[in-house]
Amino acid sequence: MRVKHKKWADPLMAAHPEMLVEDAAQFRGKWESRFPKKQPLHLEVGMGKGQFIIGMAKAHPEINFIGLEIQRTVAAIALKKALPEELPNLQLICGEGEELETYFASGEVQQLYLNFSDPWPKKRHAKRRLTYHTFLAEYQQILVPGGKVELKTDNMGFFEFSLQSMNNFGMHFDGVWLDLHHSDENDHNVETEYEHKFASKGQPIYKLTATMPEK
Repeated sequence: MRVKHKKWADPLMAAHPEMLVEDAAQFRGKWESRFPKKQPLHLEVGMGKGQFIIGMAKAHPEINFIGLEIQRTVAAIALKKALPEELPNLQLICGEGEELETYFASGEVQQLYLNFSDPWPKKRHAKRRLTYHTFLAEYQQILVPGGKVELKTDNMGFFEFSLQSMNNFGMHFDGVWLDLHHSDENDHNVETEYEHKFASKGQPIYKLTATMPEK
């Protein structure tokens, strides 16, 4: 869903290059330099307004996190939320999710999160789904051997497609939940904005975690 452009968005982003990167390719293979500590690197593709990635950075100071968002105003909203938290283990990118190999070197990322991605429900748009095999191949390239992918969605059709696509790609499923918020897994779950909205209406939240096969 598109968000109306905010006049304050661009100036805020320009004022905080220490927190938000627009030319992410310049840090390919050098993301360690953006953090004070050398730690495992986790990436969320499509961070939205940042609730999940900020929550994860707060809950796991032993991990470095990057949130990526294509929409400038949405990325600026996430930045606005993140700044008061002063999280040294969090960086944000405003950029394309289809350019991950341009942004990250081979094996630079340990875990990747796909939260409430656009399901692209029409069959002719299947190639745009973030779990289509071409995207999985891109994730495989930037992830360490045995790297993890975690996915959450409210869309059953997209979830079923993702299970099939990942299985065909040779990924190993570590866990599959058909109603996350009524499972033990929810005890340490960090919600996204969409997740909170859908779950509060009684909508089941689907989740999977899977391990990427060796290249």
